[in-house]
Amino acid sequence: MTAYPIDRIRADFPILGQQVRGKPLVYLDNAASAQKPNAVIDTLADFYRRDFANIHRSVHTLGERATARYEAARETVRQFLNAEAVEEIVFVRGTTEAINLVAQSWGRSNLREGDEILITAMEHHSNIVPWQLVCQQTGAVLKVAPIDAHGELLLEAFERLLTDRTRLVAVTHMSNALGTINPVKRLTAMAHAHGAKVLVDGAQAAPHLAVDVQALGCDFYAFSGHKVYGPTGIGAFYGRRGLLEAMPPWQGGGEMIRTVTFEKTEYADLPYKFEAGTPAIAEAVGLAAAIEYVQGIGLKAIAAHEHDLIRYATERAAEVPGLRLIGTARHKGAILSFVVDRVHPHDLGTFLDHYGIAVRAGHHCAMPVMDFFQVPATARASFGMYNTREEVDLLIYALKEIIKVFG
Repeated sequence: MTAYPIDRIRADFPILGQQVRGKPLVYLDNAASAQKPNAVIDTLADFYRRDFANIHRSVHTLGERATARYEAARETVRQFLNAEAVEEIVFVRGTTEAINLVAQSWGRSNLREGDEILITAMEHHSNIVPWQLVCQQTGAVLKVAPIDAHGELLLEAFERLLTDRTRLVAVTHMSNALGTINPVKRLTAMAHAHGAKVLVDGAQAAPHLAVDVQALGCDFYAFSGHKVYGPTGIGAFYGRRGLLEAMPPWQGGGEMIRTVTFEKTEYADLPYKFEAGTPAIAEAVGLAAAIEYVQGIGLKAIAAHEHDLIRYATERAAEVPGLRLIGTARHKGAILSFVVDRVHPHDLGTFLDHYGIAVRAGHHCAMPVMDFFQVPATARASFGMYNTREEVDLLIYALKEIIKVFG
């Protein structure tokens, strides 16, 4: 078995070589945004130096080259998600925009008063608020499937909430606040048995798990580029072709049209009717470079490495006096959320920064999760492909020292 190439991977991420407050940077905020490898940085620089122009409507050489690279990026995303057709891949700013697109396009066209949308109690605000908005617009009702004290979805309760009024199930593949990995394929089958469509928020899962939308069976799947080691401002959204064809555009403007008169507009074919205006061209090219980099390491190898890290971090966290883990699901990703007695998470984050350690502190855009666990916030250490056991040791050492300061 080939050893995981951790030294080579870390060397590929130039930001990791710096010091923060005189200490080597330990970056444990990957669930918020992952760092970028040279492959992505160089691709962006090369594109702007050599190939940049606006796309699709150009007949000059730069326009043709830029268009080719943009559309090649779409094919890279299609392969990454194993979508059946490239027309099922829509570029968006990120997962948040994708969910809003489905809510405003599919939701407003298909939901009626009394219809139900089912989500879970572990969702990010981006998979709550868009549905609240569309419920206000249509008279639909938002239902919430509960979780248990480990942060696991209660499957029997989830299934009981599925009725003949359920039109859509929107569920996270992996919780950003807890790390819980949901059985999306099983949930999709349950929802489809009741005639409901399924949207999966894949923002946290895509950097860590191999995603196959055909195997999952979901109707929509979204992820964000910046979490999968790519640029900000770009993401991708899979939609089943038949659904996308029936959905109206949710934004109007250039690029998403075939013909325009003052009397009517004829919309472009998929996927372009959902991509109004000049898109994030370079960022899409950079996203493709990030995906290719991740695939070069191998998602199975990355997942095994991160599984070892979260198992080790969980074991070592037990040594810290007064530390309580928030999110202890049996099947979880590389996220360690915790609170410490008498020390506010924001203080933990601030003091950890003095050790060069970057973690996230707050509600993580998951206030209902914080309410469920009766905490105002948590500190969250989230691991990526380039993190090490030695960095876990530094985190635990720093936490113990901070607790001494607070008595």
